[in-house]
Amino acid sequence: MTARSCLSIILAAGEGTRMKSALPKVLHKIAGLPMVAHVVRAAQSAGSGDLAMVIGYGAEQMREAVPAFVPEAEIFVQEERLGTAHAVLSARSAIARGYDDVLVMFGDTPLIDPTALADARARLAAGADVVVLGFRTENPAGYGRLVEKEGALVAIREDKDCTEEERRITFCNSGLMAIAGARALSLLDAVGNDNAKGEYYLTDIVEIGGARGLKIVAAEASFENALGINNRAELAGAEAIWQKRKRQEIMLSGVTMIAPETVFFSYDTEVDPDVFIEPNVYFGPGVSVEGGATIRAFSHIEGATIGPRAEVGPFARLRPGADLGEKAKVGNFCEVKKATVEAGAKINHLTYIGDARVGAGANIGAGTITCNYDGYSKFFTDIGAGAFIGSNSALVAPLTIGERAYVASGSIITENVPDDSLAFGRARQKTLPERAKLLRQRRADAAKK
Repeated sequence: MTARSCLSIILAAGEGTRMKSALPKVLHKIAGLPMVAHVVRAAQSAGSGDLAMVIGYGAEQMREAVPAFVPEAEIFVQEERLGTAHAVLSARSAIARGYDDVLVMFGDTPLIDPTALADARARLAAGADVVVLGFRTENPAGYGRLVEKEGALVAIREDKDCTEEERRITFCNSGLMAIAGARALSLLDAVGNDNAKGEYYLTDIVEIGGARGLKIVAAEASFENALGINNRAELAGAEAIWQKRKRQEIMLSGVTMIAPETVFFSYDTEVDPDVFIEPNVYFGPGVSVEGGATIRAFSHIEGATIGPRAEVGPFARLRPGADLGEKAKVGNFCEVKKATVEAGAKINHLTYIGDARVGAGANIGAGTITCNYDGYSKFFTDIGAGAFIGSNSALVAPLTIGERAYVASGSIITENVPDDSLAFGRARQKTLPERAKLLRQRRADAAKK
């Protein structure tokens, strides 16, 4: 299979009016990733070498979004929506380069299994000219039926055009198709638009190919492979299926979840074996959790790295840039952003640590905050190894707290504290008239530069 060249054409030109959104349908997310990107990942996993994205509605938004998840894709615009075969031919110049296999997929079918695509390609390699992916259902009403005869696919019949006998067929069209590259342009160019809508339908190549004596076959896949998303309810349904798959995968890899149905993952979440996850945890994009870590209930984690045997939560929030070392602890009602918490350091409760380093073995008392933002710029706080920060302390950045230093409870620290020193301080209020207005003006002037 690896020796065969492959072009994947992903049709993503639909308007998706039932989504009732200014955002193109295929850019709505499942597990933190646009649904069309899930299709791209499936194609890549099935060995697709090159990718062609056919766009239409929301073309500018699509042009901006696509490079983020598939920078190598060629983009083609379907100027008029004249049917699926017409959409595929928008990528004519790519098809004409001559590939062994051409896969045609839809950008709104995010649950497509790469193994189903690989199976379709294997059938092409074995001599098929066209492979149509189908699924079986006990309720086929509304779906196109795959009409077979002696092992060959002879037609795809739309529900409204079926005979009574054909209506009883439970093998239905998913819309996904694999075409031998040497046949693709000839078959597509033969598709006409002599139908009620005056459109060019990709499914017509089945009968066209059959009339030419080509080998046209159907391959069976699960219903989920064909699940297209047309509205927000279906989007939620697809999310539920994706999450169920991911939870199963993660638990089978050696992760314990008390109530898996309450834990939500993102497309790129990485969790090592022997991690323990309590109920109601949300993993946003960019999270990795190393072995032996414990994630307690009601924690929200995104863009964070959690080291071995670290502990997070309950009710903790790790924001992008949070990096917890071995056996580090971030406890209840704590928030960490763009900060390194080194091995064995503890941030137990009711604390905000942002733009900072907390050294190995340091202890941060309840109610402590790093004052990292002055309304204009952000500054860094460096807390040394073994330091002790008493409860309800405000650390005003930029600031360095030395190793093994001690900050007394309730202090406002504005100056660096040397190693092994004790610091304390409570400021009396001072009011400077018009100073807030001056700061706002400085910020506005900077924004104009």
